[in-house]
Amino acid sequence: MTGTLYGVGLGPGDPELMTVKAARLISEASVIAYHCARHGRSIARSVAEPYLREGQLEEKLVYPVTTETTDHPGGYEGAIADFYELSAKRLAEHLDAGRDVVLLCEGDPFFYGSYMYMHERLSGRFEAVVVPGVTSVSAASSVFGRPLVQRDEVLTVLPGTLPAPELARRLADTDAAAVLKLGRTFSSVREAFAEAGKLDDAVYVERATWGQQRVEPLASVDPASVPYFSLALLPSPGYASRQSPPASPREVPSAVGEVVVVGLGPAGPEWLTPEAAAELSAAEHIVGYGPYVARVPQKAGQQRHASGNRVEADRAREALDLAVSGARVAVVSSGDPGVFAMASAVLEQVSAGHGTGVRVRIVPGVTAAQAAASRVGAPLGHDYCVLSLSDRLKPWEIIEKRLDAAGAADLVLALYNPASRSRTTQLADARAVLLRHRAAATPVVVARDVGGPEEDIRITTLGELDPSTVDMRCLLIVGSSRTRSENGIVWTPRSY
Repeated sequence: MTGTLYGVGLGPGDPELMTVKAARLISEASVIAYHCARHGRSIARSVAEPYLREGQLEEKLVYPVTTETTDHPGGYEGAIADFYELSAKRLAEHLDAGRDVVLLCEGDPFFYGSYMYMHERLSGRFEAVVVPGVTSVSAASSVFGRPLVQRDEVLTVLPGTLPAPELARRLADTDAAAVLKLGRTFSSVREAFAEAGKLDDAVYVERATWGQQRVEPLASVDPASVPYFSLALLPSPGYASRQSPPASPREVPSAVGEVVVVGLGPAGPEWLTPEAAAELSAAEHIVGYGPYVARVPQKAGQQRHASGNRVEADRAREALDLAVSGARVAVVSSGDPGVFAMASAVLEQVSAGHGTGVRVRIVPGVTAAQAAASRVGAPLGHDYCVLSLSDRLKPWEIIEKRLDAAGAADLVLALYNPASRSRTTQLADARAVLLRHRAAATPVVVARDVGGPEEDIRITTLGELDPSTVDMRCLLIVGSSRTRSENGIVWTPRSY
């Protein structure tokens, strides 16, 4: 009969914060395993020591390398993978012999814990039981004496090893946060908090619940003094607002702010115009669909308001409300904001009475149709029609009538929103309508993720177009009777 592997969470450091189950398993186990550095000392063992008993076998899993020093041909990743394989074999020998093994893990075993690497190697062969532990994040908020989150607030847990710009973006997009894995990453983490405009609200917690714990404002910490066992905490903003002294009455702004609706282009920064970049830099607030907001470079003090894909009206009202209070707000759209995007949504809300007195400006961007056309030549070289196949905001009967009219008029068509998970029949129906007026050999460009990492441009014909190969990230260009396709180049002559 084989033994059982237990991944036992020890909590953040104080032995009294260990669970009753963890303490019992440690005292009952035949084998106690723990990771340690070359010096042989183990923080995990020191936490569990009050519950150890005489006669237990101890397995030291000694890390052979650090991230800076290794002669392994596979580098650090190769060396550490070999170490985990060897460690798993050592534990398997005990389990095969029928001995239960407790692998000690600070905090929680499945929360950035080393135990998980043994679990993935051994749980398929042996029974594996995970005992959760109090995390360092919970411990940090308790010693700081402030709630992490409350009500509808969002907590984001981040590794400090992320690049500073990415860290700043994620910090700006959340209510509360915990950033772990400090040590050598501390300077870039503090820079990210500053870029997100949240440095003054962040706290540094070191060795929470240990005898030598340290808590102080993140901004005042000396980077040279920061060990690995520390984290940066951004606690509940709602709680902080209730604890702050009453603010002085604010002066009513002498003038309302403005909303600038900015086109980001179809993909990365190379598609962004200088005018759009300047407006984004000048804005105090960035409002938009989450993935589009994520494309905007983070600026210190700038607030970001990301939301879902189907709340255009709510997003527009939020931007206008911010501008009424005197703020300068940028609403972002992919491509051009005036093409099936946020410019219309904002102006519609202004027409409905929101944002009285707010100035609204539109900053154009490269459209998806222009970007797709540029990849194959000049299919939009003559008259063309831009049409969305989405029937979410208009009935299919209208779409079909317009397709029929554009087909009869012999216009090139740029088709947006051709398909989605819930819209699987419209493109086939649209193809059938166009085939009433176009030859099956009419060139069709299927452009997916133009300018992005998964860009794929295909040239086919209307007759051979397979709707099942088209998804929501595609744009289609359907040629007219004059459009030509030769040697991978598609163009529509200017003469008719």
